[in-house]
Amino acid sequence: MKKIILILFVTFAACTAAVAQRFAYVDSDYILKHMPEYASSQKQLASLSESWQKDVDVRFQEIDRLYKAYQADQVLMTPDMRKRREAEIVDKEKQAKDYQRQIFGPDGELSKKSNALIKPIQDRVSKAVQGVAESENLDMIFDKNSEVIMLYASPRYNKSDAVVTRLGLKPGVFAK
Repeated sequence: MKKIILILFVTFAACTAAVAQRFAYVDSDYILKHMPEYASSQKQLASLSESWQKDVDVRFQEIDRLYKAYQADQVLMTPDMRKRREAEIVDKEKQAKDYQRQIFGPDGELSKKSNALIKPIQDRVSKAVQGVAESENLDMIFDKNSEVIMLYASPRYNKSDAVVTRLGLKPGVFAK
């Protein structure tokens, strides 16, 4: 009898605790679209990326030009000359790939610049989300666009507009 009462009490306590938790979600893409500094940082990153991609393209075009010249002159070259030209082309190709990795790799310049520009914005949004959670006594706030899968979310739990307002922006007015 004691076991049954204990099991009922634990079950009741667990159900009460589960009901007492308050959840909400935000749409981070929606929030970021409202922020002018995010839009400008995205434009800046796109401009940098395009500029660096042009540099990479120029390097590979030079390699292609050297290779075509090598193919055209190959018949007239001595074996020693061929080896030198092949080594030159391989070396330039290695340098171009290293440069490309240095710029666009996981720890490359573009990634570092992106982190430097986006991190302060993410921190600001995070503080605003935390402020909304504290002011509305929410236990958890999920991001609709993250790895957490939401099969359904009622719009009444969407706190994205509250976060946008807390950031000092007007909901529905996107940054340009």
